Amino acid sequence: MHAKTDSEVTSLAPSSPDHNRRAMYYVQSPSRDSHDGEKTTTSFHSTPVLGSPMGSPPRSHSSVGHHSRESSTSRFSGSLKPGSRKVLPNDVGSGGRGPKNWKDCDVIEEEGLLEDEESRKGLPRRCYFLAFVVGFIVLFSFFALILWGASKPQKPKITMKSITFERFMVQAGSDSTGVSTDMISMNSTVKLTYRNTATFFGVHVTSTPVALTYSQLTIGSGTVKKFYQSRTSQRNMAVTVIGDKIPLYGSGASLSTPTGITTLPVPLKLEFTVRSRAYVLGKLVKPKFYKKIECSIVYDTKKLNVPISLKNCTYN
Repeated sequence: MHAKTDSEVTSLAPSSPDHNRRAMYYVQSPSRDSHDGEKTTTSFHSTPVLGSPMGSPPRSHSSVGHHSRESSTSRFSGSLKPGSRKVLPNDVGSGGRGPKNWKDCDVIEEEGLLEDEESRKGLPRRCYFLAFVVGFIVLFSFFALILWGASKPQKPKITMKSITFERFMVQAGSDSTGVSTDMISMNSTVKLTYRNTATFFGVHVTSTPVALTYSQLTIGSGTVKKFYQSRTSQRNMAVTVIGDKIPLYGSGASLSTPTGITTLPVPLKLEFTVRSRAYVLGKLVKPKFYKKIECSIVYDTKKLNVPISLKNCTYN
């Protein structure tokens, strides 16, 4: 047998001159070698076609080849399973797998472009906005902390100057319930200086009542009005401390005289607390300063209407 192309049909007839015997025709169809997946070869399988009379006119070579091609094509396509991809002749050089379908390539290329576009876009805008807000809060808090730390050492300074007693009398009397006891009445003026040492903020100042005590009993008090003190400035203040008929309940028995003017020294204590608040950055940075002042005083009848220096004072 001589192998030719896929479309070629070889007609074989016996060499006997007997024309009563029928001729046999063989159709050659290509078969695909799927063993290695690399190459496609053509082999010939002979299929006898019977029933063709010997006296019938012979078919032309072209018609037989056409029939052979249609038959081989139908057999070749029918051998493929549903869903399998046809392997074109150009697929031989790609390791049996064949090149990717152009449609699949377009989809992959489009996905790659989308991924590149997303990578170029980076984070979404809301992430940038959130990062900006967080960064602003952190920087603002850091700045506020710096201001707070810078303001703490700049505490206000309070200096007690003197106290002057205009009246100091101890007389017998009775309290509001009718109990007889010695009672004290006094009137004095306390002078002090308040100075704001801060260089970049003012302060709002309030104070507890200025209390004058004798033997842990308050015999007079005064009020410091609220005020505002600007930066690097000071003011002199005078606070009136008054006590009227304060019962002593036996504490001042030695101080009582018929005239009401005591002749003995009277140990007293002056105490109050000054509270200062600054608004450095609105209401966000509000440093507070507290100053508790205690002064020891000895009243002497000879020093009536004479300023007594307040040297023995503590500032906490």
